[in-house]
Amino acid sequence: MVVWENFNGRADTVFCGVFDGHGPHGHIVARKVRDTLPSKDKSTLSGQKEEHHEFLCTMKDSFRKAFRVTDKELKLHHNIDSICSGSTAVTVIKQGQDLIVGNLGDSRAVLGTRDQKGRLVAHQLTVDLKPDHPREARRIKRCNGRVFAHQDEPDVARLWLPNCNSPGLAMARAFGDFSLKDFGLICVPEVTYRQITEKDEFIVLATDGVWDVLTNQEVVDVVASSDRSFAAHSVVDIANQAWRIKYPTSKTDDCATICLFLEDTAGGLSGSSVTSKGIGSSYREPDQLRKPMLRSKRVTPEDADGASDSDSGDEGSLESFTRLNTLLALPKFGDTSPTIK
Repeated sequence: MVVWENFNGRADTVFCGVFDGHGPHGHIVARKVRDTLPSKDKSTLSGQKEEHHEFLCTMKDSFRKAFRVTDKELKLHHNIDSICSGSTAVTVIKQGQDLIVGNLGDSRAVLGTRDQKGRLVAHQLTVDLKPDHPREARRIKRCNGRVFAHQDEPDVARLWLPNCNSPGLAMARAFGDFSLKDFGLICVPEVTYRQITEKDEFIVLATDGVWDVLTNQEVVDVVASSDRSFAAHSVVDIANQAWRIKYPTSKTDDCATICLFLEDTAGGLSGSSVTSKGIGSSYREPDQLRKPMLRSKRVTPEDADGASDSDSGDEGSLESFTRLNTLLALPKFGDTSPTIK
């Protein structure tokens, strides 16, 4: 994750981003994106404030160009294997009272704001770009990619190559993962705008490891009840505890959180991260199986058919494993050495 104050030489501008790697070399991909993307955004931003409409168009083009150039550089980087590894990104640029959010994948941005009765409520600023989101599923199918859930993970829709059950990516947009870029996976961010009001108090950026075990409102409540300097750390700690309670036999998914407080006061930023081994880097280790089989409700694609795309029915249960964002291969029943990577 990264926080850049006085972004683009402007005292009223801050850039925040959380990057979540997946696959065998996901931690390397996420680190490369973290180090590259902010400077690309900075180089495409204008130092002058245009009219409102022009400003929005400029910012949207800026985000898209920065993401596209970063992905292209990643593909050309000979020392990073990003064929079946990649990274999500959720980024925010706050410039004065203007808030621009760029999202790629299934990390999330949530706003803590006051409703008409003065209650602090959570407002989700991004959409989780999963393969079974209707719009994403339609694009993937047009590109001959396949979207289906493995029978042992019925709640986890994945993106697969046309003719083989691989790699099984649990998101529809990402940096890297170039084996899927011709089959519906894209690196185009979804860019949204919000004008900050006096009711808006803070923004939380976090990886899916947080949202898999905590609701938007739970995270907002944790931040509101914490000291600002430790707010992100509190979210990560509670998410880590929730993983141990809900899934005691599973490794904790990596969690990274940034809290951006919107008032012009000191101590307006807070960030923390945890790996499956404890507090530390915000990037995943390139080893194995990390996530449990979750029971969260998923969206069903509008044009999904009921047919199964599995090649055979002898895949064994995965309940003793944790869930990956990428399934490079599926273990067969009775196999004593699973080949999931």
